[in-house]
Amino acid sequence: MENRPELSPSEIAQLTRRDFLATSTTGLGTLAFASMLEQNGLLAADAQRSDPLAPRPPHFPAKAKNCILIYFEGAPSHIDLFDPKPKLNELNGQKLPDSMLEKVRFAFIKKEGVRLMGSPRKFQKHGQCGMELSDLLPHLGSVADDLCLIRSMHTDQFNHHPGQLMMNCGVPLFGRPTMGSWLNYALGSESKNLPGYVVLTAGRGSSAGASAWTSGFLPSNYAGVLFRNQGDPVLNLGNPTGITPAMQHLGIDAIGDLNRLRHQYVADPEISARIGAYELAGRMQTAAPELMDLSKESQATLDAYGLDRKEPNLKAERGGGAGQYRNFARSCLHARRMVERGVRFVTVLHASWDHHSNLNNELTYNTGMADQPIAALIKDLKQRGLLDSTLVVWASEFGRTPLGENRGGSTNVTGRDHHPFAFSMWMAGGGVKGGQVYGATDEIGWNITKDPVHVNDLHATILHQFGLNHEKLTYRFQGRDFRLTDVAGKVIPKLIA
Repeated sequence: MENRPELSPSEIAQLTRRDFLATSTTGLGTLAFASMLEQNGLLAADAQRSDPLAPRPPHFPAKAKNCILIYFEGAPSHIDLFDPKPKLNELNGQKLPDSMLEKVRFAFIKKEGVRLMGSPRKFQKHGQCGMELSDLLPHLGSVADDLCLIRSMHTDQFNHHPGQLMMNCGVPLFGRPTMGSWLNYALGSESKNLPGYVVLTAGRGSSAGASAWTSGFLPSNYAGVLFRNQGDPVLNLGNPTGITPAMQHLGIDAIGDLNRLRHQYVADPEISARIGAYELAGRMQTAAPELMDLSKESQATLDAYGLDRKEPNLKAERGGGAGQYRNFARSCLHARRMVERGVRFVTVLHASWDHHSNLNNELTYNTGMADQPIAALIKDLKQRGLLDSTLVVWASEFGRTPLGENRGGSTNVTGRDHHPFAFSMWMAGGGVKGGQVYGATDEIGWNITKDPVHVNDLHATILHQFGLNHEKLTYRFQGRDFRLTDVAGKVIPKLIA
């Protein structure tokens, strides 16, 4: 059900008889239907309140309250980070059987002359669980017992933009809500003065752009709000010169009155979203600057996240250039501060990990940027008692091939192509079972051999941690009930503590 503001008694008195009977805001049919849903436990008694982001109860008791999605656009190589393959190193330079390549589509690889490419990375066991991780991830190894590492992810898409839509929206189509939008639609947000869904970026920018945090056909209240890395976190957050707070307040009230008058006749949920946006923007003028100000964080905390680390002198252009180590570390620390303030969903986005060439330098640069701040985030959340209720997710659109990329027939093979058939990701906190490796791939990391997890299964499991039945979380649009998991998805019990 969509949330719409209630009309005041004076406004209701001005409605015509037809308005009263027919509008979706006050119509008798809607009141009766809402009453029926409430009696059956499908609609909270206060579901028709004016604040669409007001907290709402889940379907059943939840383990997670907030989510931090760390999204690495471009697809990190699972073979070089999470899934050791000594046999692949033995077979380095050899061909795959033609039967394995016959029906496979690649983004850039030419099947003629393609060869297996081993990894130079060394893997070590970490934690009491003995989780094997790459030597590029020493800090993450220090929190291995908190990680639920999935080595058997797979997706339907082999190119970036469709793959990013699939991972964020559940389908590779434009115009669908992202996971953060679905969670805010279902549960609202505990933050009164900040958006329920915030996006923080580092690097050179995602190829998917705003489609990676859109609300799709849901009202725009539920879309992600992009915070900038410098200056005001949101453009035009400060008042222009000469505009006093009193003047601004009067202006917002006048605009709100006009929007409400229009809403009572057309009942467009976007008008309600606009009213809420104006009101939230006013509250953010105080809350957002305080949120982004790190001056009250201790030096020990800043050092743990690595804000002032020295960046390596590597030839690595895909990560975004100078300053990204600090930008990413700051984003991770801001994510923790947002969760503390009740923001439901935070995306920390970095681009790019699309390593078709120069894999060794590029991956070394990117992991050097990401490893320390992410581990610090997990430790910080845990120390503050927030990890149990905060789900942290490392994700991307797919993995990378165990084959070296031979674009243009080049013999100088230094990268890997896109690989949707098997890849790795992990979750921590939020009631997932840490200290375990779930699923497995074959000896070269090509196919899944145990416990496959589709993207829709991942979404179903995440929603479950928030107390939501993925089959019941729906929104009617153009005559059909849509959901994040589309027509698929199943909860994976073994991932849950």
